[in-house]
Amino acid sequence: MASSFLTDAQRWRAVAGRDRQAGGAFLYSVRTTGVYCRPDCGARRPLRDNVRFHDSCADAERAGFRACKRCRPNEAGQGHRAAIAVACRVIGAAETSPRLDDLAATAGLSPHHFHRVFKAATGVTPRAYFLAERRRRVQVALTRRSTTTRALYDAGFGSSASFYESARADLGMAVRSYRRGGSGERIRYGLAQCSLGVVLVAASDAGVCAIALGDDGEALVRDLRARFANAELADDRAFRNQVAAVVAMVDDPAKARALPLDVRGTAFQQQVWAALRAIPAGATTTYAAIARQLKRPAAVRAVARAVATNALAVVVPCHRVVRSDGAMAGYRWGVARKRALLDKEGRKRVLLAKEAKKR
Repeated sequence: MASSFLTDAQRWRAVAGRDRQAGGAFLYSVRTTGVYCRPDCGARRPLRDNVRFHDSCADAERAGFRACKRCRPNEAGQGHRAAIAVACRVIGAAETSPRLDDLAATAGLSPHHFHRVFKAATGVTPRAYFLAERRRRVQVALTRRSTTTRALYDAGFGSSASFYESARADLGMAVRSYRRGGSGERIRYGLAQCSLGVVLVAASDAGVCAIALGDDGEALVRDLRARFANAELADDRAFRNQVAAVVAMVDDPAKARALPLDVRGTAFQQQVWAALRAIPAGATTTYAAIARQLKRPAAVRAVARAVATNALAVVVPCHRVVRSDGAMAGYRWGVARKRALLDKEGRKRVLLAKEAKKR
């Protein structure tokens, strides 16, 4: 376990014994050779006085060492794709989150190394992957089965108790909401005018779950009712502060991260939306670039679908995605609004750059 290699004495024993369990728990460098290695490297054992320990490749390289060509510590994740694929299947079929130690043992890695390799390969931690996969299974099952009980068993749960106990944490809403259009939920909403027309903001108890733009407020409300057909929808005057925050955000995108969000989607969709939120205001990217960023270069169409299903205008800035040739791609709330948002952000970025130069 990673906790077994916290001190230099423990780490040196692992290096001296070429302990495979140390895996990627740490790295060591050798002053006389100028290289850094994995603890189980098969190279000649160095003298203790020449050894330093590091927590990452970046740490070792900042100290001036280069990667060993024998154990290739900087390519540690490349040889574990099959093991990670197996782990994903195990996690995807599990009723409860598998123990990290068990997953690591299946992969033949230390828990610390497995955690690092898994996150590098999938973009999320094993725990986050489990929650997203369970959420996806439940959503699919609840839309296909006549009863919640049948749905949860079809989704891979062995009992209803654990399912209901963690349903809100996994789904961000009452479990029956996906099956019955929001039954059992109270969704507050409000309308306001903004520079892009009418904005509708809706929120569950967990946070803002919808931001829509349009020309007709009544049409936006109808769309919201269709999405949450059986929820209790309330035009709440006390909700106006959050509506005002969204209106202000349209003019100042930097305020987007201050809003509590109830983002609902599959693991892949959430990865895409997280990538969108990382794009600076005034900048743009492409579907292909996001696919490459997520290490799934062939998933350009899947990225495009995830962008198109975004229900949170501006706060999850799908307007910052353009085609590879720079042309405006489709936008759920109209290409004209997309162009207006990009123009607004571009002007502000230029203004901020000029102000920074003056300082």
